[in-house]
Amino acid sequence: MAISRTAAAAGAAGPASEPPPVRGGETDLAVARRVIRAEIGGLESLAATLGGSFATAVDLCAAARGRIIVSGVGKSGHVAHKIAATLASTGTPAQFVHAGEASHGDLGMIGAEDAILALSNSGETTEFADIIAYSRRFGIPLIAVTSGARSTLAVAADAVLLLPPAPEACPMGLAPTTSTTVMMALGDALAIALLERRGFSTADFRLFHPGGMLGRRLLRVLDIMHVGDAVPLVPPAARMSEAVLTMSAKSFGCVGVTDAEGRLVGIVTDGDLRRHMDDSLLSRAVEEIMHVSPKTIGSAALAAEALGLMNRTAITSLFVVDDGGIAIGFLHMHDCLRAGVA
Repeated sequence: MAISRTAAAAGAAGPASEPPPVRGGETDLAVARRVIRAEIGGLESLAATLGGSFATAVDLCAAARGRIIVSGVGKSGHVAHKIAATLASTGTPAQFVHAGEASHGDLGMIGAEDAILALSNSGETTEFADIIAYSRRFGIPLIAVTSGARSTLAVAADAVLLLPPAPEACPMGLAPTTSTTVMMALGDALAIALLERRGFSTADFRLFHPGGMLGRRLLRVLDIMHVGDAVPLVPPAARMSEAVLTMSAKSFGCVGVTDAEGRLVGIVTDGDLRRHMDDSLLSRAVEEIMHVSPKTIGSAALAAEALGLMNRTAITSLFVVDDGGIAIGFLHMHDCLRAGVA
């Protein structure tokens, strides 16, 4: 079928030459900005109105010897799933329980030492009836996240995290948008407040995130360094012939020099061998050749920090020492790269 020259030219110009789509007199981009601004408004209202009940909720969660049971239905249920995952990954044991399924056996997942975080915008979600009754019967702390200050859920709860009266971003005011965003932010705030109260560290965080980019970023020198007999070490009085044999056996291109107490006092590299090459080299003492004050790092440092130090100083390896300067390990750049640290 023939295509007119005008049509072909229009096609060549591509989508960029066309005006943006308009829906109801408003462009798609304008709609997106309106939605985002509406949700930002909800978050700002939340920050402004959040009060002492939040501290009470944190106290209840921190005092729980079991888990935080996060529950909801519909969109609130999806948010509850995410909050439970965030709590668990930041050091607060948590589990999602669907409010509807709780009435059909899942109440058995809730223990006497748990605390319940119940999410319902209206606070009148019928599926929560059995969870509310169960929590009151067994004295399980109940924290409500709701916009209904006088709702059934709020009246029954031990602490109420009240959502601000911010309109939904949906033009009909029906689809959960602003309310779920605010719920999500409240869950994040609760998780981080508990994290900071418990002194949760990067080492703890890595324990719960061993895989993926987060795990690699949080690897410590201790996790990947060489230890024991694998560390190339000789005493200062050793002959260079012994140092060369040690360098060859360990295959790291250098050897550390330690005193009688095990403190690292120097290093000999293959570059030092080339610079001092003569007929007497192998018979000379290591302390005559070694480079003093070598670059070192502690075992608790992040592997990424060690790699950065090697890059900045144009070296390929580091000896790992403790607080007293005792050599306890060895790290090569290739160890970092193999572990995915970059």
